[in-house]
Amino acid sequence: MRAAALLGLGVSGSELQPFRAAGVELETHDTLPESSRFDAALVFGGDGTIHRHLRMLIEHKIPLLPVPLGSGNDFAHALGINSVQDAVTAWQQFCSGAQNIRAIDAGLIRHEPADSAAYPLETRNLKLETYFCNVAGVGLDCEANRRANAMPRWLRANGGYVLAAVSAILRFVPTVVTLTTADEPGARISEAATLLAVANTTSYGSGMRIAPRAQLADGLLDACFVRRAGRLRLLRSFPSLFRGEHLSMPEVQYLQAARLRIAAERPLEVYADGERVGMTPVEITVVPQALRVIVPLP
Repeated sequence: MRAAALLGLGVSGSELQPFRAAGVELETHDTLPESSRFDAALVFGGDGTIHRHLRMLIEHKIPLLPVPLGSGNDFAHALGINSVQDAVTAWQQFCSGAQNIRAIDAGLIRHEPADSAAYPLETRNLKLETYFCNVAGVGLDCEANRRANAMPRWLRANGGYVLAAVSAILRFVPTVVTLTTADEPGARISEAATLLAVANTTSYGSGMRIAPRAQLADGLLDACFVRRAGRLRLLRSFPSLFRGEHLSMPEVQYLQAARLRIAAERPLEVYADGERVGMTPVEITVVPQALRVIVPLP
């Protein structure tokens, strides 16, 4: 069996040792080679590291095993992989022929820059596509991600996102965001927004349960639209995100759809899996059972 080991920032080759097994050729790569075929790919890192390899994993149908060594590991946790030992166990089961592979959905972002001076000339009228596995969105959480990504890695892994989110709350200025869905009878929200998150899994930001009803393979994306709210109210409500209790807030509207579009009064940054991927407007669709993952057996 031939497997690729993809190492995230700050991960050393010594982390591969527990995953070496007889009959397994484990090759270290920075990226997956276009012409190579692998029976599996082990991604040593967090959500951002997985994000950078998604296209190749999906297009080549390579089973993915996340090894949670990043500053944010929400996707691995959604698969029941809460530690490196969980990943080792799942890998040993896979190598023994257990066929512990699950097909789950992915999200696909289509970037649709308008012919506007707000965009760089080279990106105007250009459509690009980006896959994501966890959560995408605009607004406050993007500002928090930007701040967190500028922090030292050790701080990001130890509450850095929470610190960044609190800092962002104190400085963030809402703008009008328009969310439309293509599902019948369809839905449209157009209001000043604190944030809009589109999720395939329940949590991001190291445990913030932004989409508590999300399922990995239901053919739908969960959208959480948070209207404008005062800074003090946001700070007081922030802990409820970790418990998934924010859906009862009057500022929150929650819906599920297979396809939706996000536009804004002014161009907003779009983040996915903790990484900046472009600007609004965008169309986001679910790609059913696009990603194959290796998970621990019960």
